[in-house]
Amino acid sequence: MNDKKMMSIVLQDGTIDEVEVLLTFELVDLKKQYIVYTKNEVDENGNVTIYISTVTGSDDNVHLTNIETEEEWTRIKEVLRELSKA
Repeated sequence: MNDKKMMSIVLQDGTIDEVEVLLTFELVDLKKQYIVYTKNEVDENGNVTIYISTVTGSDDNVHLTNIETEEEWTRIKEVLRELSKA
């Protein structure tokens, strides 16, 4: 059974990437939603590269944007650490 949730993203140059959605979550106090996804690329150490973006827009027109502040990165890392313990 294949439970992978796949999504197509359009890059700035117009190319389309198929990515696997690993996780979505919200930081309520920041009023922002985030997505963690991968292209299943493996680095030289055998680790799978993951990407994290802010999600804005509606279901029909979703936009992924870069994380803006160090505070956001710190909070996101905390969420990922907690999830890795589960």
